[in-house]
Amino acid sequence: MPETPADLLRVMFTEAVRAADPSLCLPPYLPEPPIGRTIVIGAGKASAAMAAALEAHWTGPLEGLVVTRYGHAVPCRRIEIVEAAHPVPDAAGEQAARRILEIVQGLTEDDLVIALISGGGSSLLALPAPGLTLADKQEVNRALLRSGATIHEMNVVRRHLSAIKGGRLAAATAPARCVALLISDVPGDDPAVIASGPTVPDPSSFADARAILARYGITPPEAVRRHLDAAAEETPKPGDPRLARAQTVLIATPQRSLETAAAVAREAGITPVILGDAIEGESREVARVMAGIARQVERHGQPAGAPCVLLSGGETTVTVRGQGRGGRNVEFLLSLAIELGGAPRIWAIAGDTDGIDGADDAAGALVTPDTLARARALGLDARAALADNDAHSFFQALDDRIVTGPTLTNVNDFRAVLIT
Repeated sequence: MPETPADLLRVMFTEAVRAADPSLCLPPYLPEPPIGRTIVIGAGKASAAMAAALEAHWTGPLEGLVVTRYGHAVPCRRIEIVEAAHPVPDAAGEQAARRILEIVQGLTEDDLVIALISGGGSSLLALPAPGLTLADKQEVNRALLRSGATIHEMNVVRRHLSAIKGGRLAAATAPARCVALLISDVPGDDPAVIASGPTVPDPSSFADARAILARYGITPPEAVRRHLDAAAEETPKPGDPRLARAQTVLIATPQRSLETAAAVAREAGITPVILGDAIEGESREVARVMAGIARQVERHGQPAGAPCVLLSGGETTVTVRGQGRGGRNVEFLLSLAIELGGAPRIWAIAGDTDGIDGADDAAGALVTPDTLARARALGLDARAALADNDAHSFFQALDDRIVTGPTLTNVNDFRAVLIT
């Protein structure tokens, strides 16, 4: 039994991540071996760990290639592992995506393609559409990451700048059977959004992509503008015959991880309240709402009496206006601490389940009742740090960051606010 509220929150985060461990969640969903060849392809922060889990439980012949983020590789004997850049794509991702498309050419109805897809695949499968360059995609990607656009919006744009996303990869596998095993890192678990949906039909359009760039005031490179205006070749839509033998299976989701954390809380005598697995919005604004709910528990025993833990997942955003490192989970926590003002009975943790919050090496951080007091003692100004989008430095100075290293999975953000 955890000894302190901080210990309990750390255990809840650890168990939420463990619920999405590929070695545990992938084996039950493996398809039957085919008459012909089995080709494994994939992309994402968890793809190498997924490949290792598949190899450990697959008895027949196996070959293929998956691409994962730098530092996320796991040794495999039969499946080649390639590392590339995230969140801004690089040449290694472009080359890997090109090779993956080549691998699935010329297959037959007797063959099976297993696609291992997880969060991060959008950047890692960086194959520009004809007429575009990797530099074009990098420029648009950087602008989207700083704009405050949601993951859904970013991926609509990405799908329409790609030669492999938005169902194009599954279309290339036809007439083979394609089974995509997905670890969801997106609000709502929409397969078309996870890694920009390389194996599923795309309901969005070039017009949608143009509208998103306009909404956030993003002026794309001239080649991108011409490509989006021309709308020469739409992504495969629902009902496309090339996707008739493509199957999608969600093997891990944010909701399942929240339910695992809820079970940890119950065992500790804490009432869990799952507020939602698909919460979006600016991190600091979501924090204000969460602080209000925590106060309602503290003062009025609603929606549950203390001791209670408020659990949530999804993917908030940070519109970076300052000089800090961003990080949506630490920005959420810093805003939450400010709103709570040192409330003596409220603790919180937030972290990205992939182990990396934004561009930092920390998954997230902890907020304790004395966070602001300890910060003042060190001469730290919480509001100034928030204004500068510099929450990582703030929590680093307090030694309250959660550092896990790459977890080799990704079911997005995990937040827990504990009222004792």
